[in-house]
Amino acid sequence: MIDYRIEAPPILRDFLTYHETIQGHSKKTVDEYFLDLRTFFRYIKIEKGRVPRATPLEQISITDVDLALIRSVTLTDIYAYLSFLSRDRVKNANDPNSRHGLEVSSRARKVATIRSFYKYLVTKAKLLDESPIQELDSPKIRQTLPRYLTLEESIQLLESIDGDNAERDFCIITLFLNCGLRISELVGLNLADVRGDRLRVLGKGNKERIVYLNAACQAAIEDWLAVRAQSGAADPYALFITRRHTRVTKAGIHKMLKTRFNAAGLDSSKYSAHKLRHTAATLMLQNGVDVRTLQEVLGHEHLNTTQIYTHVDSGALQNAAESNPLGQIKAKPRRGRPPKQKED
Repeated sequence: MIDYRIEAPPILRDFLTYHETIQGHSKKTVDEYFLDLRTFFRYIKIEKGRVPRATPLEQISITDVDLALIRSVTLTDIYAYLSFLSRDRVKNANDPNSRHGLEVSSRARKVATIRSFYKYLVTKAKLLDESPIQELDSPKIRQTLPRYLTLEESIQLLESIDGDNAERDFCIITLFLNCGLRISELVGLNLADVRGDRLRVLGKGNKERIVYLNAACQAAIEDWLAVRAQSGAADPYALFITRRHTRVTKAGIHKMLKTRFNAAGLDSSKYSAHKLRHTAATLMLQNGVDVRTLQEVLGHEHLNTTQIYTHVDSGALQNAAESNPLGQIKAKPRRGRPPKQKED
């Protein structure tokens, strides 16, 4: 159980508390910040000679990290740390067979955490005059298109749902595909969050938004509530419950989706709850929803997060090129120059 309030030194604790209370970041996000900084300062303590070099990283305490150590960090130290992450860091410390070297996305996140920490010390805590890593560049992340279901595959998935818990599972998948919910948002839904044609969603950082329900979503919810009302619930507030009448869990949703994907003839190793969110975003964009509106629907804080969904297929790109009104304008032959002869 992670508790930065116990494990972190005061200077790190203040930074993490600031993000949790003032910035409104979720506990999970703040815990990830702490883990990133803990690994970083464990490494720095070794490099600065504060602990023997042979000391296992996981055994190093950071409770004694102070401003002097933080101020001693240089850009060279950061580059050495990134090299350590890409070559020597175990991907999963709890797995003895885990490979070494973190993915570029993981390294980029850790850089962002370190940069944020030093920015806080300069602009908020006023403990540093300038950040020693202000010139640090983030590792370049290769942009990949999110995987999603086609419209035909989405219909295939929905039409294949039957058997036990059919009404519940159909409703869950319908909300994923029509509203683009995160799995954590769906699991947290309560009965009181359904308000006619609107759904109250509690997103990242406890930020509330309203998602409008189309006819398919409203019908699916109505069908599920009729079934739910026939049995008691250990959690009387939860919108979605299990056969044991407890609130559904993330693990339970993942397991259910895997079963439903397989039953629909879809490769369950390629798709997940998050891929259904990708699908919802993609289908909305393909059918005329603008990016700004989609940002609100998905609950993204920054527009650049939403823009990863603005991918289109090659056919759409070809149509866009051919739709340009200048596409029919061709150069006139130059005077005095004979037409170019084809080569044999």
